[in-house]
Amino acid sequence: MTRYLLGRVGQAALVLWIAFTASYVLLRLLPGDSILIKFQNPELGLSPQQIAEIRTYYGAGDPPLLDYLNTLLGFLRGSFGYSIDTGTPVVERLGEALPETAKLASAAFVLAVLIAVLIAFAAGYSRTSWIRNALLSVPSVFVSVPAFWLGILLIQVFSFRLKLVPVIGGGPVQQLVLPVLTLAVPISAPIAQVLARSMDQVSTQAFVPVVAAKGASRWWILWRHVARNAVLPTLTVAGLTLGELIAGSVVTETVFGRGGIGRLTEQAVNAQDTPVMLAIVVLAAAVFVLVNLVVDVLFPVLDPRLKAAS
Repeated sequence: MTRYLLGRVGQAALVLWIAFTASYVLLRLLPGDSILIKFQNPELGLSPQQIAEIRTYYGAGDPPLLDYLNTLLGFLRGSFGYSIDTGTPVVERLGEALPETAKLASAAFVLAVLIAVLIAFAAGYSRTSWIRNALLSVPSVFVSVPAFWLGILLIQVFSFRLKLVPVIGGGPVQQLVLPVLTLAVPISAPIAQVLARSMDQVSTQAFVPVVAAKGASRWWILWRHVARNAVLPTLTVAGLTLGELIAGSVVTETVFGRGGIGRLTEQAVNAQDTPVMLAIVVLAAAVFVLVNLVVDVLFPVLDPRLKAAS
């Protein structure tokens, strides 16, 4: 087990290094000079010498390899540099934005799992074919709905027409309702599809009729025996969808005017703030890798056969 864990941790570290290097190279190849764009503005009244000193401060004049190594060592020490747009440490900007996104993403993930479980169990329990087919087609509809369109639709219906949720103001919970729903609906689709398919496969195995012959109810069989054996593929998909939550939060936070990593990403892209963009990409990759590492570690715990193999 220790060797298995060390192998997974090593793979996670390698993925993070590749993500950092690829992001650094791509941002380095972007056309234009973000520092010149920011500080050559005549309204700032900076002299060429002052602009050159600013470029030196940000390390813009260093050779690419030296700048790469300095940036990499800074990330390893937890220092992500300074924002070109605001001049503040990138860590501070991430610290201000991260709690809002974490709150939104965690609530959306919980709701997505609840929706997926509800759809899969209702489809598995139903004995009527057209109801079952209708329920199984719901995830296909969910996954095809663009997040920005769903967000605007929810605002039109629940805020402007029904006046149930205010667009501006409201309590902390009211401010989360529509963004969480917008983010959760598309994310729930792949989880529901995989869970429903896995439950169908497990339901065809020989032990299920044996349990039914012993007098177990249909709900008990689904919950205690079928769902328990169908959870491993679902866990893999759930881990992958967590990465999509970060990407989905960019659109959702923009549509609802919320602060967070998505809004910070939008501001960084508009200002060509490469230190912030690099930190956000590495942060998203770290979250994605960490979640999938946890999923990999949970596999042997949930399935003793994998524990023996590892």
